Amino acid sequence: MRIGIVCYPTFGGSGVLATELGKALADKGHVVHFITYQQPVRLSEFNANIFYHEVRVPTYPLFDYPPYETALSSTMVDVIVNNQIELLHVHYAIPHASAAFMTKSILAKQGKTIPVITTLHGTDITLVGRDKTFAPVVSFSINQSDAITAVSYNLREETKKIFKIEKEIEVIQNFVDVRRFNKKPIDAFRRVIAPNNEKIVIHASNFRRIKRVEDVVRIFEKIHKKVPSKLLFVGDGPERPTAESLSRDLNIGDDIRFVGKQEQMEEILAIGDLFLLTSEYESFGLAALEAMAAGVPVISTNAGGLPEINEHGVTGYMSDVGNIDEMSSFAIDLLSDKDKLAKFKANAYEQAKKFDIQNIIPKYEKLYNRFCKCL
Repeated sequence: MRIGIVCYPTFGGSGVLATELGKALADKGHVVHFITYQQPVRLSEFNANIFYHEVRVPTYPLFDYPPYETALSSTMVDVIVNNQIELLHVHYAIPHASAAFMTKSILAKQGKTIPVITTLHGTDITLVGRDKTFAPVVSFSINQSDAITAVSYNLREETKKIFKIEKEIEVIQNFVDVRRFNKKPIDAFRRVIAPNNEKIVIHASNFRRIKRVEDVVRIFEKIHKKVPSKLLFVGDGPERPTAESLSRDLNIGDDIRFVGKQEQMEEILAIGDLFLLTSEYESFGLAALEAMAAGVPVISTNAGGLPEINEHGVTGYMSDVGNIDEMSSFAIDLLSDKDKLAKFKANAYEQAKKFDIQNIIPKYEKLYNRFCKCL
């Protein structure tokens, strides 16, 4: 099958999932064309079945804001026509679903039908999409898709609450390549971070306000008082300066490292003992799932789709949003008990295997096959 994938090329969950999906489809013999404004960060190795098309937005003095959506639609039309694309899979509703509708309409005038599948990822629905500025377009364009999928059951229900969706929303949950994340820790790397064999706590995100990174710092302060430990902050974003300032104010800055955006998360997670995710909302929690695939237990909030992956008292613990004391207590208890920590690590890995990419890709292929009888 010849598939067009439209996504954001960044470190965010939607871009990561879309890229990994395309790579897995290519490995199975499908031809995949990525269409976005820059090469996806996870698209680093060569594959003969993968092609990348850059969306170029011309700048004119007339426009205060470059018309990306129009340029995207034009690029999609060009790629579909000249590469015999059989199906278009767009990730994140804004602006990809509306651009896909425009593309489909243009091609219909040319006598060509292109099925469109829209995958909803989270903030495209729960945050940006519900803004009155975008809501009518988001609702309309989602409903014009031939099929709609959501990455968690929670997101499906949230979408139904926020928008009047006229079609079934199918849940195909996020996935992880367990083989990639099941790595032995590099001892030399761990010794650099924790020279005295301290426990290593990890948080990874885009540092937006919804991630509540200050909570991570405050939880770590309490852990640090009871358990010799280090904290690794992976990622970057608007709240990073706040987290850095708070760590200095609490006099724990020397035991916290901000390592920025990282592509090789499997190397970092391999040395971790605990993963902290304090988000106000997560449609699924891909970062947590990747940690679990590396055998790292998760202390998280119980928001959104996190209960679908993090099993309380088995793979980690969950607390209400903002309950710093409880999350700290759970973390200290787990890090202080060697046998319990080992058990939770094993449980986390086994849970992640349920979401292995090899179990999820056939669900997408089955969905595609409903519209393209060529698999």
